[in-house]
Amino acid sequence: MLPPFYYTEFLTWCFMINDVEKIKRFKLMPSPVPDSCWYSNLRTVLPKGIWDIIRKEAYAQANGKCMICGSKVNRLEAHENWVYDEKNCVQKLESILALCHSCHAVIHIGRTQLIDQEEMAIKHFCKVNGCSYSDYIKALALANEKHRRLNEVSEWKLDVSIIAHLLEDKKD
Repeated sequence: MLPPFYYTEFLTWCFMINDVEKIKRFKLMPSPVPDSCWYSNLRTVLPKGIWDIIRKEAYAQANGKCMICGSKVNRLEAHENWVYDEKNCVQKLESILALCHSCHAVIHIGRTQLIDQEEMAIKHFCKVNGCSYSDYIKALALANEKHRRLNEVSEWKLDVSIIAHLLEDKKD
């Protein structure tokens, strides 16, 4: 039998693992962006016509509903969904999502905190995921840890192959 100290530590570790697995299944999560990628997005680097095609395609797929929480809204926001391959230092565009303002605020929680809107984002996070404030704090901790790891990469290679056909059409 384990001594009481180790047993307590073991139980804490088991609960933490269970929490991480639970949180990873949430539909809506903060999504950290490496500091070196801040203020750089498709909307600002692509010609306006190409960005309009991309975002309007996402809006059409969404059919007036947020692609995460499903709420029907008058105005959707286009979100660039990036995945990061830390081993190969690749930032890959996975998709463009049409989101309600509240889901977009949760995903970009760092910006949301800067503009003093975190309370609204927390309520929305808990509602969408059917979870508690404590779960939000744990999800935020996981996001902060991921942000720390992503910042260990000094330079990201960009993979926008998902929209390459639009960029090639523009060359003609």
